[in-house]
Amino acid sequence: MQSTRFTSLEICAGAGGQALGLEQAGFHHVALVEIDADACCTLRLNRPQWHVVEGDLRCFDGHRFEKIDLLAGGVPCPPFSKAGKQLGASDERDLFPEAIRLVDECRPRAFMLENVRGLLDAVFDDYRTKMEQQLKKLGYVPGWRLLNACDFGVSQLRPRVVFVAIRTNWAEGFSWPDPHGTTPPTVGELLHDLMRENGWLGADRWSKQANSIAPTLVGGSKKHGGPDLGPTRAKRAWASLNVDAMGLWDQPPPPDFVGMPRLTPRMTARIQGFPDQWRFYGRKTAAYRQIGNAFPPPVAKAVAERIFAALSARRTFRVAL
Repeated sequence: MQSTRFTSLEICAGAGGQALGLEQAGFHHVALVEIDADACCTLRLNRPQWHVVEGDLRCFDGHRFEKIDLLAGGVPCPPFSKAGKQLGASDERDLFPEAIRLVDECRPRAFMLENVRGLLDAVFDDYRTKMEQQLKKLGYVPGWRLLNACDFGVSQLRPRVVFVAIRTNWAEGFSWPDPHGTTPPTVGELLHDLMRENGWLGADRWSKQANSIAPTLVGGSKKHGGPDLGPTRAKRAWASLNVDAMGLWDQPPPPDFVGMPRLTPRMTARIQGFPDQWRFYGRKTAAYRQIGNAFPPPVAKAVAERIFAALSARRTFRVAL
């Protein structure tokens, strides 16, 4: 944890993946805005001291947070996801305009948003350019970067677009994080202890067969499906790891289980980069939806540390003067 204290406002906070990463990087959350009741319960369950605002972001007024250092969040991805119709600004779930509104109201020193890889598709070139122009007019230097979770120690192929905009006075000190340069554990290595918790005799063999990292976890939405691990292509990838992706189990396999096991919510949370002590409110489907839609904390931490460094460098410069 850093010694200097910077504040942050988290929007579309979900189950707290990004918020946890920012906390680990040294940011203090003054408020977290989230509309989903289960996710709000998860935030309160793990961090009772956090100020969780349960409600629609469109109704949230940012003027009382004018002195925050960082505005961050992960606005809904369906408007830009290849799994959907990629309606962008025409999708009622598009909250990028609300995020820009809050930048204008809060005027933070830095701004960070996470979304799906589809946002970088050519069809959204004009959309991204418009966002950049709006932020430049407000005095920010914006930039985009595609980051893969497996480059930051997460055992999952999870490419995500991260958008960072820094106020002009602090922008020179920001640089994107470099990949860790180490290979993350395979699914078998990562989950071996959890698979054998109930004494499953096949855990050792399974661990050796699950010898690569996981495909992208897909949380889905309340409108579609239960807690399975994604579309047909993803299910084939899970099958190659000897995992039944048609759903989740509440508990690890029993001692005499034969066949392909399913994952538990706790296992998917570990694949997503959450610490084991982070608990999720709700039954299996609600818990997995929160997990699958989360931004892996280690990736959020890596970016937030670079933002922290940029703000710290500027502060040190001012003190020296």
